[in-house]
Amino acid sequence: MPADRPTHTGTSPRADVQSVDAPSTNDLRIRALDPLPAPAQMLADLPLTRASADLVARSRSEVRDILRGEDDRLLVIVGPCSIHDPEAALEYARRLAVVARETAADLCIVMRVYFEKPRTTIGWKGLINDPHLDGTFDVHHGLTLAREVLLGVLSEGVPAACEFLEPTSPQYIADAVSWGAIGARNPESQVHRQLASGLSMPIGFKNATDGDVQAATDGCVTAAAEHTFFGIDSAGRAAAVATAGNPDCHVILRGGRSGPNYDAASLAAALDVVRAAALEPRLVIDASHGNSGKSHVRQAEVVREIAASVAAGDAGTAGIMMESFLVAGRQDPAPSGLTYGQSVTDACIDWDTTTELLQGLAAATRARRTLA
Repeated sequence: MPADRPTHTGTSPRADVQSVDAPSTNDLRIRALDPLPAPAQMLADLPLTRASADLVARSRSEVRDILRGEDDRLLVIVGPCSIHDPEAALEYARRLAVVARETAADLCIVMRVYFEKPRTTIGWKGLINDPHLDGTFDVHHGLTLAREVLLGVLSEGVPAACEFLEPTSPQYIADAVSWGAIGARNPESQVHRQLASGLSMPIGFKNATDGDVQAATDGCVTAAAEHTFFGIDSAGRAAAVATAGNPDCHVILRGGRSGPNYDAASLAAALDVVRAAALEPRLVIDASHGNSGKSHVRQAEVVREIAASVAAGDAGTAGIMMESFLVAGRQDPAPSGLTYGQSVTDACIDWDTTTELLQGLAAATRARRTLA
C-alpha cells in the first residue's frame, strides 16, 4: 500500500485551500446587516409594570375561557387596521377603555395593535419596519416605538392583540400581547405554525385567502403539537427552540376570493371541519377583509348581521374582529400631511359607529344568554 496515500478524516476542506481569486458566493443580494439590540435588553429598558403584567395574564385567561365556551361573553378584537401614529392609537385606547368597562359583563374587548402588515405585492409594511413612513426603514426606532405603544395601551387598562408576521419580532413584544393572529397568507406556513406553538397567548389562524378553512384548521392542530426549530433566544443568539405546543389556537373566518363566509351555511360548514379535527367548535369571525370587501361601510353592516345571529342563539361564534379608528375610511401612507386618526392601510369604521356596534354586540350577547 503506498505510504503517501491520503487519509479521509470526515472533516470539511480547509478554507485556506480556496484560491484568493475565487468568486464570492455569499450575501450577494444583501445591502446591509444592522444588528438589533437583544430582546432581553429591550424588555429591561421598557419593562411591563406589575399592573400591566396582571392585565395581560388575566385577559389571556378570559379569552381562553371564551374560546372554550366556559365564559358566555363575546370576544371582540377591535381597533385600527394598523398602528402608524402612536398618539392617535393611545387616544383610541383611552376611548375604548371606557366602552370596555361599560360592556364588561357582555364583551371581552381587546384592542388591535398591529405593527406588521403583510402585503400582497409591495407597500408600507408597518410601524416596526418603517416607523417614519418615508422609506428609511428605521427598524431600531420601530421596535422601540412598538413596545412603547403596547405599554401605553396596557396602561389605559386595555389588553392588546397583534398579528405575528415573522419569527423574530415576537421576542420584543409578545409578553405584552393577550391575543395573536396568523394572517390569511400564512396558515399553511410551517414557520408560522411552529411560532404559534411556542407563543404564550391564544392564537387565531385565519382561513386562507382563497377561503379554505381546512388550512386554518390544520394550522391549529399543528400548532398544538410540540416542535423544535431555529430561532433566537432572549440574548439574540441563534438557538434551537423547543416548544410545548399551544392548545389555545382557533379558526378565524375572514372570507376569501369566492366571497364572504360568515353566513349560517358557511358557519355550519366551518364548524364541521373544526369538529372533524377534534377542535373546540367555536369560531371568531372577521367582519372586514373578504367578509366586507374591505369596505368600512359594508363592514358595519356585517357586524350588525353577526350581532343578529348571536342574538338569535348562535353558539358557534365566540368572537368578532372589527377594523375601527377615530376617523372613517383610509388614506395613503406619507411622512406628513396625514388626517389624524385615519387608517393608512385598510379602511376603518369611525369611532361613533364603533361605539354603536359595540353596544349592539353587548345586547346580542345578553339576548343569547337569555336563550341559553
